[in-house]
Order: sequence, then C-alpha cells, then structure tokens
Amino acid sequence: MTGAEATPSFRLAYVPGVMPAKWVRIWQERLPDVPLDLLTVSAADAPDLLRRGDADAGLLRLPIDRTDLSVIPLYTETTVVVVPKDHVITAADEVRAEDLADEVVFHPLDDTLDWERLPGRPAIERPATTADAIELVAAGVGVLVVPQSLARLHHRRDLTFRPVTDVVQSRVGLSWPEERTTDLVEDFIGIVRGRTVNSTRGRRAATPDKPGPDQQKAQRSGTTAAQRRTASGKSTGRSTGKSTGGNPRKGASGGAQGGRRARPRRRS
Repeated sequence: MTGAEATPSFRLAYVPGVMPAKWVRIWQERLPDVPLDLLTVSAADAPDLLRRGDADAGLLRLPIDRTDLSVIPLYTETTVVVVPKDHVITAADEVRAEDLADEVVFHPLDDTLDWERLPGRPAIERPATTADAIELVAAGVGVLVVPQSLARLHHRRDLTFRPVTDVVQSRVGLSWPEERTTDLVEDFIGIVRGRTVNSTRGRRAATPDKPGPDQQKAQRSGTTAAQRRTASGKSTGRSTGKSTGGNPRKGASGGAQGGRRARPRRRS
C-alpha cells in the first residue's frame, strides 16, 4: 500500500488532567475508519508540539502564545487546595485565599495556573513537578493549589481537596495549527462543540442521497410555482370559452356571467 492509499489518522495531544475519553468515543462512533491516536504532552510543551506538526490538534491549558495557532476555549476548571485528610481545612466545604495565609503553599515548576500572587507562604524551594509537590503534601510539609483535574489525577487515599473560591482558575481549550485546519480538524471541532452528526455546520452534515436544506427549499419553491401556474391555467380555461356546464342565458361566446351585453340596434 502506498502512502497516498494509507488510511488517514488523527493525532490528538492532551495535557495531564484533561480527560478526552468522551470525545474520543464520539469520534470512534462517527468516524470508525479513521484511527484517533492520543499523545500525552506537558502543558509547557503542548504549543510547540502543535507548531511542529507532531499532532493535528491538542487539548491544552490556557493562556498560551497563540502565534500560528488557532484556539477555541472549552471550559474553566475549579481550583482546589490539596491537603491531608486530617487537616483543619477539611472542616469547611470550600475556602478562600485568606484561609491559606498561614500555610506553606507549594508552587511547582510545572504549575499550570497563571498566578499574579500565590496565596499563603512560599516554600524554601519549588518542587520540580506537581507529583513531587503531592508527595510533600502527604508528608505534612505544606499544601498545594491546583486545578481540580490534577488533584484527581494525583489522588492518594491519605489526601483530599477543597475548592478555593477566589483565586485564578485554569481554562482548557482546543488548539491546532491555523494553517492546517484540515477536514479532520473540522470534524473534531464539531464533536467538542457538541454538534450533532446531521449539523449543517459540520463537514459531514448531509448524506449524498439526501438533499440539504437549501435544495429542499428550492424544491418547495419550485412546487409552489408549478401549483400557481396550474391554478392560473384552470382560471384562464374558464374565462376563454371552455365548457363548464353552460348557462342557457349566456351567449354563444360563453362569456362569464356579468359580462357586457350587446345593445339592440335602433329601428330606422
């Protein structure tokens, strides 16, 4: 099989914490002949991976440098604080940044939140990764503020988390190289935006054997015009002498009732 005959595939990159399973399932239902390959990539490396063409599209965390990339924001995550299960914070359903003022709050080097000011007190050193920070939280050294999906990704039985209501949140978006907006990219955009398989905005909106909305409208207009012509012809037939049962009081011309009658000639 030559390269031109090879089955196309779609390469989707995604950052830790993002769960593409729902969209992957819909893709497999709608495009069963097109394999979808998943690539895990760090939040920091995701934009450059797309620019290099190593993936067709990516689910990544915003904001990013949008140079040469198209982006569709998808959703915003809740931010949570990860603490040991016996921590005093667990007594509340949610907390504010001021509730962390006396806590050592870790700020790992791979942090995905765009902080203006980190709550709490900074640690002496920044952990290299979120996973390393989780280990320190489990040791009781401090707490960690992250998007909820990352707290779930690094779940431990001895840790829990609570929402933090007044801090920065992480946004997740779909991105792809703007010069490579292929048909398959358009298909995936339709899926993440919730379009149905019959959506008129999707590339695969209309099946070949079924006319689209514009064709149906044209057909309806043509039928209406034909009906008007037929009705007009019938009306003309009644007014031009065609037999309609005949009124004995009508003249030989068969004129419609109420027409002008000939005036009698005056006798000389």
